[in-house]
Amino acid sequence: MHGARSFTLIFTFTVGHGRNESLRYGLVLAVLLALGMGDALAQTPALPKISLDQAVQMALDHNHALLATRTQVQQNQAQEITAAIHPNPVFSFNSLFLPFTEATAENINTISEFDVGVGYTFERGRKRQHRIEAARAQTSVTRSQVADAERALVFNVSQQFINALQAKANIDLAQQDLNSFQQTVNIAQQQYKAGAISEGDLLKIQLQLLQFQTDISQAQLSLVQALAALRQLVGYDSVSADYDVEGQLEYQPLSEGLADLQAKALSSRPDLRAAQLGVTAAKSQYQLARANGKRDLSSTFQYSHVAGLNTGDLLFSIEIPIFDRNQGEIARTRYAITQSDETAREAEETVLTDVRNAYESQQTNQKIVQLYVNGYLKQSQDSRDISAYAYQRGAASLLDFLDAERSYRATQLGYHQAVAAYMLALEQLKQAVGTRSLP
Repeated sequence: MHGARSFTLIFTFTVGHGRNESLRYGLVLAVLLALGMGDALAQTPALPKISLDQAVQMALDHNHALLATRTQVQQNQAQEITAAIHPNPVFSFNSLFLPFTEATAENINTISEFDVGVGYTFERGRKRQHRIEAARAQTSVTRSQVADAERALVFNVSQQFINALQAKANIDLAQQDLNSFQQTVNIAQQQYKAGAISEGDLLKIQLQLLQFQTDISQAQLSLVQALAALRQLVGYDSVSADYDVEGQLEYQPLSEGLADLQAKALSSRPDLRAAQLGVTAAKSQYQLARANGKRDLSSTFQYSHVAGLNTGDLLFSIEIPIFDRNQGEIARTRYAITQSDETAREAEETVLTDVRNAYESQQTNQKIVQLYVNGYLKQSQDSRDISAYAYQRGAASLLDFLDAERSYRATQLGYHQAVAAYMLALEQLKQAVGTRSLP
């Protein structure tokens, strides 16, 4: 069988008597059990784990919504090709005065007329150059918009990843609490058999197990949901159906100030850059509208055969711009420049506000985490241990012990929630600044 391993063991020992013989048999049995357990563990594949950086990269490479958004850049590049195309030449041919009677070669040569011409439109006002500039400007805007979509996707991935880490931490905490409280239940059962506590007190202690079991079930459900949502973001083809996240809830203080973060955001945020590039795109559209107000020159060279003579004609035509000079489009694009400029100013103010809000949220959550770290975690654990010790020796009531147990569990869960909220606030700050590199 694939993946199976076999061992050939040869044991040589001398059969003795008494205690030494028992030790030898015990040693052989321990080795066999250890090897058997090793094979069993080797045949159980571990779930593949991904880190936050790996999840982000998978999402950038495989998220279908993002891949669809990126095609907009390619579509704009195709429009650049369209904008650079020259007008096609025009071929014309006509035959006049063809005789239906006496259609001899001489009559056709002297009576009929044949014209063959090639025409071409010369664009005026540098229309082609302005079309290219307008298309390229729009491509630049689209690139920044795609980068902003990537920024939003990275935050969503980080959010689901942290949710999964919090669920895993809650599962571990609930399992530890359950195992610890199970010892209390076992002691209570012995005390009940010895007549030290009543049946009512025993039932109260046993019912407390329900809360720990409920915590485990809720945390397991949260983990499944977070992993499913994360898999959708990173792409179903990126990871297997059964996978896990690698990492833990951790507190990492931020050392950069608000002013520096806002300055960095003004130079990094892709949505602000898209708004600023939108001003350039609006100006290019205005220049194109003005160029379209220029009338193009149509030219034709025509070869004619008339009455036995071969002649050439050179024809030019141009529209007289008396009424239509593209005035409406010129006016509209001029106002569009003002609109784009105001939009860019609004985007800049939005960036500054986003960074301020995210920074204050991060600072607030940081203070909450420090409250837990600087005392409340240890105090809740000490309170539980003291109450358990006192209750087991009859120095504290059952209600006091259960209340201390609930306070400890609530404090631990609150700490996990506080750290997860801090990590989310830090990810929100990274999104607001527009970079994942923060000191």
